[in-house]
Amino acid sequence: MIEEEIFLDEPQWFCLRSQPKHEHIAARVLRSQFSLEVFCPRIRFKKKTVRGIEWRIEPLFPNYLFARYNPMEHQVAVRYAFGVSSIISFGGKSRVVEPWVIEDLRSHFDDQEIKEIPDTMQQGDTAIVADGPMQGLTVVVTQVMPSKERVKVLLEFLGRQSEVEFPRSQLIRAGNHPLAVPQEH
Repeated sequence: MIEEEIFLDEPQWFCLRSQPKHEHIAARVLRSQFSLEVFCPRIRFKKKTVRGIEWRIEPLFPNYLFARYNPMEHQVAVRYAFGVSSIISFGGKSRVVEPWVIEDLRSHFDDQEIKEIPDTMQQGDTAIVADGPMQGLTVVVTQVMPSKERVKVLLEFLGRQSEVEFPRSQLIRAGNHPLAVPQEH
């Protein structure tokens, strides 16, 4: 992934560490102030909040982004740009990220550098009721009814199990992170 030799007189890709939650700010500054090519991949997914289910956009690599620049011309400016914390280095030397790594990553994202993670439900999935009077309960999907935008779930309530229908919009698939590897059913 990382080349050993840096060619100081031509643009190369580098990995930058941003200040906490400033990836997008650092990317905007590097693009607008220095006209650099920047890649700051983000994911869009549904997340349960106190207000119900909301779409969120978060960085794929929290606190990191990539920039392509000529180190002879821009190393100091990039290092001290607003939102940038540091340039990733090993042994005190900045290392180049090979172009194929960036191109491979880019192939999975749209023009806005966003990848939407679908929130699909399948029979056997565990879900959380995110809205309504049963908010917070964990249920197991027994049937997906796409034409009705509804899902049948097995609900355990007051010591009884019942099969109940919910609008798909009231459920969110249980899991730690949208990029987590799905478990086998």
